[in-house]
Amino acid sequence: MTTPLAFAVAFVELFAGLATPAQAGGPIDDSVVVFAGSLLVGGVAIHVAASYVAGAGEYGDAVLTALFGAIVWALLDGVPLVGGLLALVAWVGVIKWRYPVGWTRAGIIGVAAWAVATVVLAALTLVGIGSLDALGVPGT
Repeated sequence: MTTPLAFAVAFVELFAGLATPAQAGGPIDDSVVVFAGSLLVGGVAIHVAASYVAGAGEYGDAVLTALFGAIVWALLDGVPLVGGLLALVAWVGVIKWRYPVGWTRAGIIGVAAWAVATVVLAALTLVGIGSLDALGVPGT
């Protein structure tokens, strides 16, 4: 059985060096790979954090949580003056909605997901894959 982290790393390694933009048909293909890889990294971070804090959820749930969190963040972050705070509260709200936890544990999952994402992204940078973010995990 493959762990979510091993799956995400294998996916990124497989597609990161697949072809140059000229061979792959342009920057759209590259952006799809970066989006998918970033979503998988965000999913790994949320999955590890939610498993540790709440003991619940599958990897697919974490990927969907990362996607919903990224959408909420993108919609609210641009609000003048309070956008960052609104986006953060809404992002924690997405975690609370997707997992059987209260606001405090959802916040702890968020902080833990940020920490896991930071470590995973640092490890990917060490192996030469530095073009990714952790989609759905703010601050990464």
